[in-house]
Amino acid sequence: MQELSKSQKARHAIRTFKILADSISLQGSYRPSGQVGEKLAEALKQLSPEIYGSMTDGRIIELKGLEYVIDRMPKGIENCTRIILTAQEDFQETSFAKIVPFKRRRVSYAVSDKELCFVITTGKSEIYDILTHITFLNIEAQKIYQQARKRVDGISSEWAELQRIVAIDTTLEDEVLEQAIWNLSIILGRTYKETRDTYDYLEKNRQEKDSNSGLFKIVYGIGQRVMAEHLEEKNELTVYFTPSLHEMMDNQKYASLWAEKLKDSLCRLNCQDRPIHVVIANMHSMRNLLFGPKVLEEAGEVIPDDLYEMVRAIRDRGIVVDVFTRERGFTYQQDSSGSNIDINIIDLAAIEERYIHPALKMNVHLIKEAQPVLLVIDYAFGTQAFDVMDELLRPFRRNGDEGALSIKSISIMGKAGVLPGKKGDIMLATAHVIEGTGDNYIVNNDLQATDFHDSVRVYTGPMVTVLGTSLQNRDVLERFHSSSWRAVGLEMEGGHYQRAISGAIIQGFIPADMKTRYAYYASDNPMVSGQTLASGPMGDEGILSTYMISKVILEKITNYDDAEKS
Repeated sequence: MQELSKSQKARHAIRTFKILADSISLQGSYRPSGQVGEKLAEALKQLSPEIYGSMTDGRIIELKGLEYVIDRMPKGIENCTRIILTAQEDFQETSFAKIVPFKRRRVSYAVSDKELCFVITTGKSEIYDILTHITFLNIEAQKIYQQARKRVDGISSEWAELQRIVAIDTTLEDEVLEQAIWNLSIILGRTYKETRDTYDYLEKNRQEKDSNSGLFKIVYGIGQRVMAEHLEEKNELTVYFTPSLHEMMDNQKYASLWAEKLKDSLCRLNCQDRPIHVVIANMHSMRNLLFGPKVLEEAGEVIPDDLYEMVRAIRDRGIVVDVFTRERGFTYQQDSSGSNIDINIIDLAAIEERYIHPALKMNVHLIKEAQPVLLVIDYAFGTQAFDVMDELLRPFRRNGDEGALSIKSISIMGKAGVLPGKKGDIMLATAHVIEGTGDNYIVNNDLQATDFHDSVRVYTGPMVTVLGTSLQNRDVLERFHSSSWRAVGLEMEGGHYQRAISGAIIQGFIPADMKTRYAYYASDNPMVSGQTLASGPMGDEGILSTYMISKVILEKITNYDDAEKS
């Protein structure tokens, strides 16, 4: 029998993880340290995602991966022995503490110090994400347990010292802190500097955002949990899936509520019959480009001639911009459906011409004549993208009659991993390939490389829509990039958006020649060590590419039918 290549083995591991995740959610529960949990761990180790670094090395604890996971899981996750995944429950009337992780828009509730309940609103992608993080934490917990119990006569002296530090629960400083970190570094199999860097990173977030328990308590918590499991089976961590979760998966409940509220708002603003341009993007870039000059003038500051310098001058003034834009053609709609997707509704016809930045080439005559509305929609998560786009494009009931929004274009400005380049580069999609399925979609992209300034590198080609950022393997990505696929990047939503758009075209909800635009800025390169998502945020290097894409999309929208009129 021919031996499988590394990429084939990795693809098999992804399929195995997905099949196991789907089966245990139907079964209703599983134990991460049990037989099924061990199979999930084997699949994850076989896959060896770049974001989890040295997870497969039994001698050391993976710290960058730990930082990544802790930022995306609720505070106190390290102490849990019972985790419940459910659809929306009526927790508002309870005393349960609501917890939102530092870097993931998901809601959970602390039922007790040992029990957490995740409220799933974004679909299967969120379930895969949570199960992947739980599996990673359990793998690292087992390694910590081995370090703590490596002495024949009981726990190691290093673990006893960590236990003492956690028990006193006071702020450590100077030499005492250094000694504690040195002791912890022995348990983790890491250098003092590596341990100190992770301690400082988590401590900064803990103090500023109250987003985690700190490195000492996290390591002790997950290690102590495994110790308790070995003492008595009833202490084993168990993950439960409620029946209501499966019902939610099948009916797009949250997406339907989200779309209904959005369409109600458009009707209230008398925008439902006007040409609408949908932009999937962050909540600040379009707002800052359009309203930045006026805000700076109101503050008595000079408006920089360079558009990107203007952006830098205003990007830390979100509250000031929000106050200014009220009643000036700008409506912010915070999500209340449970989908966690906010919306900016911008009446482009209300923008004052004299405050349009000179670097923005906008056809003011067209704007006044066509009266377009900009619908800026915050990012979805994975398969949730299909649900919200599918519901948005559907006709709706109005005054007893069925009506449809007059959608003229859909632009997707996403964050993605680049395969041939580095952080800050731009990718333009020619197709979306949904990993692990036969779903491939050609994209008639209204954007091309010549639309962008040569100060930023632009790559054009297929984009791979992946199952999850935590399930990516270098060999699989290399195959997509170097083979006949010639993929230039990976992301989680594009293929799902395009699936909904294609379905809406087939059903006659939108015209087949409607403008679609897909542009992504590179947040990481998952094939290069030190450039994965676990290596940290983009910083200033993301400003140019993010706002350049926003500028090009805005100019396309406000000049969209010039060619037809000429």
